[in-house]
Amino acid sequence: MELKDSCGSEGSPSSWDSFAQRSTLHGLRFVFPHSSSSSRRSALRRLIWSAALLACLVLLVLESAERVAHFLQYPHVTSVDAVVSGSLVFPAVTVCNLNAYRFTRLTRNDLYHAGELLALLDVHLQIPEPHLAEPHVLTFLTEKANFSNFRPKPFSMREFTERVGHDLKEMMLYCRYQGQECKVFKLLKSKKFF
Repeated sequence: MELKDSCGSEGSPSSWDSFAQRSTLHGLRFVFPHSSSSSRRSALRRLIWSAALLACLVLLVLESAERVAHFLQYPHVTSVDAVVSGSLVFPAVTVCNLNAYRFTRLTRNDLYHAGELLALLDVHLQIPEPHLAEPHVLTFLTEKANFSNFRPKPFSMREFTERVGHDLKEMMLYCRYQGQECKVFKLLKSKKFF
């Protein structure tokens, strides 16, 4: 309120003079000196300050516009170096089969002992939710899960895993790296691997 009231009175500084004196924009108070100050700034000094302030504002606008234009170009730098190597380390290859065991290799004894573990049978040795099974799977399970007149034999999980699990010899058909046959493949072919 004081600023509005003081604008109308004679001899008191205008609102622009008050703004120039209190502004944090460096040099503005030297361009618009306070009218009531005892030492009047010379016109040449005010002109120099005006030119410096105007030059700084122009540089600020130009640099800001250049940076905004650069940003809107979405610049990117891609650098690729091709390096020839005489020898490479054989890459690690992992073959994962979500089926831990081959369904077609299951026997009636396997199903009797591990059917619940494999989620093929429930606690009562019955097929859980048969309506969800595919027809050929249901036929196979129905045949193998018929435990009438069945006498279970001893069961070994290790023997079961070796017999019913996936065989690397059947999965790896061919392996060649840097013009030579892989050592693992040679071992598999000679059947010394297992």
